[in-house]
Amino acid sequence: MSLTLWIVTHAAKALLYVWVLRWGGAERIEGTLASGFLSSFAPRWSAEGLKMAALILLVLCAIGFVVGLFVPSLRCWVGGGC
Repeated sequence: MSLTLWIVTHAAKALLYVWVLRWGGAERIEGTLASGFLSSFAPRWSAEGLKMAALILLVLCAIGFVVGLFVPSLRCWVGGGC
């Protein structure tokens, strides 16, 4: 996976998680099937649970981004596009 695609992919994921955390996304998707992007159990979660999951995934996304930035071989393993 190219560096540009790596950055764009992680920026899009981070923007989605920030939307859930800060911009009312959790309240909008609470109790719907659209919240399944966080977990298969997410339709049963409250807005606070969705925010917690988004925060954990945002931290993991940031760690994965930094690791992939400095170890390009891991970009292939994660994205499977090599």
